[in-house]
Amino acid sequence: MRFSEDFLSELRARTDIEELVGRYTEIRHKGSRNPNALCPFHTEKTPSFYIYRENQSYYCFGCGAGGDAITFVRNIERLDYTEAVRFLCERAGMMMPNDPVDDEYNKLRRRCFEANREAAKFFCGMLGTPAGKAAREYLSKRRLTPETVKHFGLGFAPDSWDSLIKYMKGKGFSENDLVAFDLAKKTSKGGTIDAFRNRLMFPIIDLRGNVIAFGGRVLDDSKPKYLNTSDTVVYKKSQALYALNFAKNSNDRKLILCEGYMDVIAMHQAGFTNAVAGLGTAFTTEQISLLTRYCDELTLCFDSDEAGKKATKRALAMLSSAPLKLKVMYLDGGKDPDEIIKTQGREKMTSIINDAVNDTEYALNDAKSRFDIKTEDGKLGFLNEAVNILAGIRNAIERDIYISKLAGELDVEKNAIAAQIKKQSRFNQKAKENERFSEALNAVLGTEKKNSPNPELRGNVRAVKAEEIILASLLKNPDYLKKLKGKLTAEIFVTDFNRRYFEDIRTRIESGRSLDLFSFGEDHENEEMAYLSYLLTKSNEIENAVKECEQCIITLIEEKSKKEAPDVAKLSDDDYLELFRKKRDKKKTEGV
Repeated sequence: MRFSEDFLSELRARTDIEELVGRYTEIRHKGSRNPNALCPFHTEKTPSFYIYRENQSYYCFGCGAGGDAITFVRNIERLDYTEAVRFLCERAGMMMPNDPVDDEYNKLRRRCFEANREAAKFFCGMLGTPAGKAAREYLSKRRLTPETVKHFGLGFAPDSWDSLIKYMKGKGFSENDLVAFDLAKKTSKGGTIDAFRNRLMFPIIDLRGNVIAFGGRVLDDSKPKYLNTSDTVVYKKSQALYALNFAKNSNDRKLILCEGYMDVIAMHQAGFTNAVAGLGTAFTTEQISLLTRYCDELTLCFDSDEAGKKATKRALAMLSSAPLKLKVMYLDGGKDPDEIIKTQGREKMTSIINDAVNDTEYALNDAKSRFDIKTEDGKLGFLNEAVNILAGIRNAIERDIYISKLAGELDVEKNAIAAQIKKQSRFNQKAKENERFSEALNAVLGTEKKNSPNPELRGNVRAVKAEEIILASLLKNPDYLKKLKGKLTAEIFVTDFNRRYFEDIRTRIESGRSLDLFSFGEDHENEEMAYLSYLLTKSNEIENAVKECEQCIITLIEEKSKKEAPDVAKLSDDDYLELFRKKRDKKKTEGV
């Protein structure tokens, strides 16, 4: 759907980017002219996400995310352009323009939501039928109450090839719809069968209450134990968390991360309603970003078996740069929280949660478990690992506490441990300095692409810098296009990447269209909007003068001529002689 500039201008006026962003991450105003925040799109401990009030844009210098309010909503809520505009309209109390033409993608998304909702009703209904007896017995054995079953919308997929297909056809859905939404599968012979059969069903619900996918568990020992919806137009398993729609309402901004559906459900039934779980995938950076929006403290509650311990280590490694206070539970007396709650009660689980240790203590305890510290070799091996762990602690008081504890426990001089940690810290610092030097060297040589989103930066550092200054100046001062007429053309641009943006900006200026970021969104993807936002940040760092642009044009002409200069080594004798004559004649003309 295409929107008028008047409509977008009004929507922009009614939308405060700072207030919008502040609903997802804490805004900080101290020490910067522009408010900053921890980026909601990637994990970080130092704010690199900046908000620019004057043009209602944002840009993250860490991951390169940027754009306007519409782009922000598209990224954070995972919506397409039209749906993001509708989202902002609802917030601003505005009506969407009356346009009967709707985007096919939006139609498909709504159709998928409708299909999942009807499928969830079907599964819930089947749980109460004679066919769902085994599933009801299983839930009873797991001691789940009818209230809990209803709260989580649990259901049953019957042991049939086409029960859901028949039901959904009666609701107006075609087999192609069901295959597209992963509710049905195509067979090798061209037929269509239900995707879930003879399984306990767990609907997965997004933060706005829509059923977006399903998980299905077998009731016997068949494999696979769990079957999950594949990615669809409304669901990406790497970007969602089970039960976050309930857990986000916890007021203390603390979440418990479990391994599976049943663990989460058991925790909620026992009163620990801040429990969530991943969705059959390895822990992802997208899930970490989602967690940081809703909690400040995260406690890991993975199974006590070897697989659970490995999952804990992987998660801690990924979470190390997240702005979260981390804790890890020791599941004493059971394999998982569901088993502990069933066998030992809520009080035991409360005690385990209260006794959860921070990530440093967990790492030390894990290292200790691999050594026999009663022997000298074991003691030395553990100390070497402990030194590596403690060398990463910046807080001197916290580090001293652990040093004292280790010295007393292992009967080793505290000063000796402290000296070894200091030596390890110097080694780590030297490694970081070498890494930073390499990054700086790469930047000078043009091999580091992070300085600019332009993929053609390498080998074109000087040209790209000049191109970006020109583009930023035009966005800020569109009248410069007339002042530079005859000098500034698309042909002088060295990189195709920036030439494309110049042609777009020039066309908009010449046709009298707005250069407000809101006006670009309909024609540009999120990555392109991020680059435009990046260019706007450049306009705050440059002179914004016609003379500066003229100097950049000279730079581009010089760089262009270098690219077009012939390779002398590849010239024939006649071509080389002709080149020599041209240079000689040029020198005579210039009076040299």
